[in-house]
Amino acid sequence: MSIAPAPAAFVLPSNLLPDEANPPWMSKGDNTWQLAAATLVGLQSVPGLMILYGGAVKKKWAINSAFMALYTFACVLVCWVCWGYHLSFGDTLIPIWGKVDVSVEQEYLFLKAFSGNFPNSTMVFFQFVFAAITLILIAGALLGRMNFYAWMMFVPLWLTFSYTVGAFTIWSLNGWLSTMGIIDYSGGYVIHLSSGVAGFIAAFWVGPRLAKDRENFPPNNILLLLMGAGLLWMGWTGFNGGDPYAVSVDASLAVLNTHICTATSLLTWLFLDTVFFRKPSVMGAVQGMITGLVCITPAADGVIKVFAFVILGVVQGWAAIVMGVCSGSIPWLTMMVLHKKSRLLQMVDDTMGIFHTHAIAGMLGGILTGLFADPHLCFLFYAKYGDYVGLFYGLHDGRYGKGFRQMGIQLIGILFVISLNVVVTSLVCLLVQLIVPLRMSEEAMEVGDEAIHGEEAYAIWGNGDSAENVKGSAIDDMDVHYSPK
Repeated sequence: MSIAPAPAAFVLPSNLLPDEANPPWMSKGDNTWQLAAATLVGLQSVPGLMILYGGAVKKKWAINSAFMALYTFACVLVCWVCWGYHLSFGDTLIPIWGKVDVSVEQEYLFLKAFSGNFPNSTMVFFQFVFAAITLILIAGALLGRMNFYAWMMFVPLWLTFSYTVGAFTIWSLNGWLSTMGIIDYSGGYVIHLSSGVAGFIAAFWVGPRLAKDRENFPPNNILLLLMGAGLLWMGWTGFNGGDPYAVSVDASLAVLNTHICTATSLLTWLFLDTVFFRKPSVMGAVQGMITGLVCITPAADGVIKVFAFVILGVVQGWAAIVMGVCSGSIPWLTMMVLHKKSRLLQMVDDTMGIFHTHAIAGMLGGILTGLFADPHLCFLFYAKYGDYVGLFYGLHDGRYGKGFRQMGIQLIGILFVISLNVVVTSLVCLLVQLIVPLRMSEEAMEVGDEAIHGEEAYAIWGNGDSAENVKGSAIDDMDVHYSPK
């Protein structure tokens, strides 16, 4: 009787063998996807929101609006690696804030991140793009009148004293609300609710645009606006798909729920515009798209997702449709109906309607997450079974206490984020105002880009001639003239 030969020892292909550049704990697939997802989110800001803002405002504000986004992206990155990342995800200083440290040393950047099978360098970059887009969203509420020098100071201050506090409290493994059990899958609270409230408060302190600009502020290029909106929508694949920190079924579900909710929200907003105003509005469709993205953010992988609150990884697909209907209708109601009846909302000049598309949609997403969070899907994301139970599932399964507790935590999170941003944003604006004016001069607001930057967005008068050299131009009729230096 012959004896079968022993099977040959299994040997990994040479390209999969661990080495100094590929430690055993690192997953090449996860690391690749995480960097790709971060890049998609970065493209939402640069050039996504740059293009959207540049096309959505009057021609005289195109450069200033886009430049606010570009400056913010660069400034946040430097601040993030110097102190912001550790304040948001580092060792605990207090339950709502981390200890100050830098994130530029090779020894630290090559270590395994606090979550996922990839290095700190990947996590630092991934979390940076979320911080950057939060500030750029705030800028949307201030377009057309904020002093650019004041904005240059506002960005690092607000990042340091507001964003990092919210991120540590809700996202850090040791944060107060994180340990309590709050669900913010991808930034509904930290990014969208924060930016919506902060933008509204900053707009109050900065003051309104010129009266004629508030009354008549048509977009200078709707096609550019649509290009920016498209980049924003498709970039959300990385926004929500990257938050499981792995190439997993949870990531796939998050991506699908994100787009289901967004499409449903866009169609809902479009339907309401058509029924009540008899015209299908492109601007309205973009607003509906945004509210859908925000709302689904708190729960994309398991419930549904709306533009301002990320819940996409913890809800079922049917819930994403429900959330899309809610995110396309409730922010529409607050923007198109309640806004016109509220003296407070009318008093504050929120240029891009950030309060409605982000704060309202973010709150809505957080509440709906508390209702629809699926315990099994939450387990896939948080690896803790039974600790995250939506109210409807709790009532269905007899876990009433856990369901009501989750809803209570979600509401506490909303109150915390609102309070934090009302106080910190006000203090930052008051501090900046002591150094430079928050608002441009009346003369600068009359002229726009050329007065502020010495540049214009479109040279349509011939061989690059500026507007004041053309007889009959709008600037030619003004009493005050500016010449580029």
